[in-house]
Amino acid sequence: MKSNVKKLADKLLPDIIDFAKQLIRTKSYTGHEGDLADLVLNKMKELDYDHVSVDELGNVIGVVGDGPTRILFDSHMDTVGVNHPEEWRLDPFSGEIVDEKLYGRGSVDMKSALSAAIFAGHIVKRLGLQEGKTIYITASVMEEDYDGETVYSMCRHLESLPDYVVICEPSRLDLALGHKGRALLKVTSKGISAHGSAPEKGINAVYKMIPLLQRVKALNNEMMRKGNETGSIALTKICSSAESLNAIPDQCEVYIDRRLMLEEDKEVIAAEMNTLLEGMDVSWAVYDKRGKSYTGVPVVLHSFLPSWAISPDSILAKACIKSFKTLFEREPHLIKWDFCTNGVATAGRLNIPTIGFGPGDSKKAHTVDECCEISQIAAAVEFYAFLPFYL
Repeated sequence: MKSNVKKLADKLLPDIIDFAKQLIRTKSYTGHEGDLADLVLNKMKELDYDHVSVDELGNVIGVVGDGPTRILFDSHMDTVGVNHPEEWRLDPFSGEIVDEKLYGRGSVDMKSALSAAIFAGHIVKRLGLQEGKTIYITASVMEEDYDGETVYSMCRHLESLPDYVVICEPSRLDLALGHKGRALLKVTSKGISAHGSAPEKGINAVYKMIPLLQRVKALNNEMMRKGNETGSIALTKICSSAESLNAIPDQCEVYIDRRLMLEEDKEVIAAEMNTLLEGMDVSWAVYDKRGKSYTGVPVVLHSFLPSWAISPDSILAKACIKSFKTLFEREPHLIKWDFCTNGVATAGRLNIPTIGFGPGDSKKAHTVDECCEISQIAAAVEFYAFLPFYL
């Protein structure tokens, strides 16, 4: 079976890369993935998937097989923006190949993986690997700003929850056994406006925040002294409102990005925030991110995203390790991502065994000259197609 998977994957590689180029050339910023969804939908139909649909949020769901063991491979369609295209070596939406690397926005995060997974579903069907399995290949929306929220909805509306999930985010072909969680916290202070020429007649809402800024910095320094196995805390944005540039601000908002370890739940963070804000005349809350999908459906992310992890002794991890060793004849590296993925929904909220594996270096995601090695895309196709054989 290994040789058959490799042979067919190698034969299809030019088509896989060509489709990845098409994906890169189709802009798909968060909330604007409609054109890309059409492209994905048509490709799945062309590749003879058993069933293809689009849910109310715009997630594309391709299905191969109808067996009792359900395996879902998720890749998101949206990308971050390109703010300074002139700084790129190549057109960020060209999908050009230079030195065996595919360039462009989304090449790493994560259109190369999306193309690989879509063709892997085709290989599974061609080789009959779907026997006893239902394989979901999903192209999800709005991950960049709404981590996991649309995938949570998608999974809840499937006929049955998947038994296993593979998040196809970039891992350099390492196996990701989890990642830190993330909480986005909003702290608000109120003041009293006054004319800038008479500041003593008002109460400056920004000045109320000064102790918090110092405390956040000190707390993160304390965390960093504990080493890698720790969370982190960072002030990411501060803004204020005033009647004019000549008026004392009557409101200030500070946003805090708190990265979470497994044991850090809402109660732990609440206690930490109450300590940070002790003696301050401010309030805080978990930030609710609000938006709409390209289909017009409202999406709200309550920005407390739990950490998750899977044991290397779990059924899914063992199958992934065995598949990797069989295909590539070496031991895989086992890692944990330090960024959030849609795994916050599948593992963190739905308790579905979840693992991460994808082509590309995550450090190149969101960067100028983002690129993914062709060899890693080829390896990812083989892995996605072969894994169901061991589950």
